[in-house]
Amino acid sequence: MRRQRISSGSTFEEKIAYSRAIVHGDWVFVAGTTGFDYSNMTIADDIYTQTDQCLKNIQAALAQAGATLADVVRVNYVVPDASEFELCWPVLRQYFGEIRPAAMMISAGLADPRMKIEIEVTAIKQAANVAG
Repeated sequence: MRRQRISSGSTFEEKIAYSRAIVHGDWVFVAGTTGFDYSNMTIADDIYTQTDQCLKNIQAALAQAGATLADVVRVNYVVPDASEFELCWPVLRQYFGEIRPAAMMISAGLADPRMKIEIEVTAIKQAANVAG
C-alpha cells in the first residue's frame, strides 16, 4: 500500500517533522490540529472560534486525501482547561451531529498557551456508504 503525506503548509510541520495527515489505503489519519488559520498563522482567543477553525483545517486535510467529515470514525479532543470543553459543543454538533464518530476528550497542556483545543481524527474513505 502506498503512503501519501498531506500538508497544510503550516510551519509547525517542518519544525516538528510531522504531516497534517497520512493516507494509507482507505484510512486517513489527521494529526492533532489546532485553531490556527494557516493562511496567516493567527489564532482566535476563544475556544468556540478555535474549534471551528480546527474543523475547517481538518476538512481541508480530508479533502486533499479524498475524504470528508462523513468518513470520520474516531475523534480525539485535547483541551487544556476541561471546564471550557462545553463551550465548543455547539460547533462539534454542527460538524459531527449526524456523523457521531467515536470520541474522547483529554485535558492536557498544549504546545502553545494560546491554543485552547487540539483535535485529531481518523477516517476511512467511503465510511458513509457502509450500512450501520
